[in-house]
Amino acid sequence: MNLRTHIKKLDAEKKIKRIKKEVSTKYEAANILAELDGTPVIFENIKGHKMQIAGNLNSSRDLVAMALGTEKEKLLNLMSKSINNLKAPKTVKTAPCQEVIEKDIDLGKLPIMTYLKEDGGPYIPSAIIVVNDKELGRNVCFHRMMLIGKDTLSVRVVENRGTHNALEKSKGNLEVAICIGNSTAVLLAAATSIKPNEDEFALANAIEKTDLVKCKTVDLEVPAESEIVLEGVMTDELADEGPFMDLTGTLDFVRKQPTIKITCITRRKDAIYQTLLPGLSEHKILMGMPREPTILNEIKKVAKCKNILLTNGGNSWLHAVVQIEKRKADDGKKAIEAAFKGHNSLKLVTVVDDDINPYDPLDVEWALSTRFQAAKDTIIMLNQPSSSLDPSAEKKDKEKTKTSKLGLDATIPWDKKKDEFKKSGYKKIDLKKYI
Repeated sequence: MNLRTHIKKLDAEKKIKRIKKEVSTKYEAANILAELDGTPVIFENIKGHKMQIAGNLNSSRDLVAMALGTEKEKLLNLMSKSINNLKAPKTVKTAPCQEVIEKDIDLGKLPIMTYLKEDGGPYIPSAIIVVNDKELGRNVCFHRMMLIGKDTLSVRVVENRGTHNALEKSKGNLEVAICIGNSTAVLLAAATSIKPNEDEFALANAIEKTDLVKCKTVDLEVPAESEIVLEGVMTDELADEGPFMDLTGTLDFVRKQPTIKITCITRRKDAIYQTLLPGLSEHKILMGMPREPTILNEIKKVAKCKNILLTNGGNSWLHAVVQIEKRKADDGKKAIEAAFKGHNSLKLVTVVDDDINPYDPLDVEWALSTRFQAAKDTIIMLNQPSSSLDPSAEKKDKEKTKTSKLGLDATIPWDKKKDEFKKSGYKKIDLKKYI
């Protein structure tokens, strides 16, 4: 369902907070969203702007499942199935995202938010960027963008990845479309790592029907149901980008980054500006959860994987719990190695049996306390490629950051009787009979 349908459903089930009091885009809206982390919010009265702002819409797995018409326990299999069965989207001639066309560009008319006092400026962290690689085709992904001029943004582009490579091939003149206010399917697809020559919009369309429309001034297609689309050109002209809070809740530093010149804005007549709160639940859900199916696909090659969770405590990026149905003595250790292969940024993987709930940290710790022996069940990998998001990783100029990685096999020892490791329990009673 598109952004509006999701909001209507949240309204109908009274799961969204509507803030009617006038709110500023400078710190105030962000602070309110932080206090209501996990609860969807609509700001109806934004100081100096006519547009409403929506935030926290996907700030829990339950909310993501609701937006996709499923249950949170089925999300992993839905994503995995969709990745393996991409479906080319249909291109339509007219679309809601092009009801209004603006050629006189003033990005200040959009309610672009400043989140923290440390921010380098107002930021767009919730948009997806569409580009075309001359060799590999369409690439869709998230990039944070800082407002630096009436029609100009500086954009964080990670080196040697899709957008950076496409910019290099374009010789510093890369057409872009920036989409704000998207369906949950589009957001998840943009955050998922698929093969370089595969289309993220085909993944979104496999998750749920996602029609596209041709842009007005650039040779790109965008989701027809988006709220706002900024069309323009990314260049290799550099400008400061940052500081800005990253996934781990730590501040990322200032870098010289490419710039984007906006040449056209298309939008709905009553467009809703969708924001994403950096470092909190929605950021973690949308960035981390799409990595779980890529881990699943690797583990399936060596063991029977039942579930995967990138944990909140690990910033939904660096730590994972893997649930398996153990069928061989070394399944746990093979699952650890496959998990690291499926998501290179992982630092810690804990493997548990299928009677342990990966969503319950107490249950996972119980498995560690009763089924794990450090001398036999630990895998340590030294000097491994690391996530640049990890402030503890070793950083050297022009080299990829490095870290040590830890795997914990908390499954029942293969040579032991399973009954010795099962939890006992008490029968549930009706206390009203006694109290």
